Amino acid sequence: MRVVLAEDQGMVRGALSVLLGIEPDIEVVASASDGEEAFRAVGKHRPDVLVTDIEMPRLTGLELAVKVRELYPETRVLMLTTFARPGYLRRALEAGAHGYLLKDRPSTELADAVRRISRGQRVVDSDLAAEAWGAEADPLSDREREILRRAGEGESTAEVARGLRLSEGTVRNYLSEAISKMGAHNRIEAARLARTKGWL
Repeated sequence: MRVVLAEDQGMVRGALSVLLGIEPDIEVVASASDGEEAFRAVGKHRPDVLVTDIEMPRLTGLELAVKVRELYPETRVLMLTTFARPGYLRRALEAGAHGYLLKDRPSTELADAVRRISRGQRVVDSDLAAEAWGAEADPLSDREREILRRAGEGESTAEVARGLRLSEGTVRNYLSEAISKMGAHNRIEAARLARTKGWL
């Protein structure tokens, strides 16, 4: 099985590459430090499985999964992350991920997950899947999520508007709606609550 590995932390990326590389039936054909690099590697190598973190520069793992699903559907995606939150799991599955594994699981589970996913199975951390079953649904639209994320990172309304090519009034309307949905008092609190739930 041919694998592309995407992880922005160099030490973790190296360790994962070694762990998978010692398996006789798994070959790590490329490793990437950000989402854009990973996407190019998938296009070049057409691996059986892409193992990716969620939080990465340039393209997040979720954005990467969507692009891979659209352009290289034969490559199956395994999210390997520290985020044990139902909201992230739901978003990962909606983005097209075939598996969701937490980084604190035993290393043998990673190789097993790669094998199972390459055979067409779905692999999801059992404890998190049970938790996600009863979790509240994400109320944010994609646009609200993007604007709230930018605002939560400190961008002003004008900066968000320029970055997304929207009017400032439109950005304020989206922010107001997102703040209301989160039951928050301001954009910073709304972003913090959404991030806690795995919705950002």
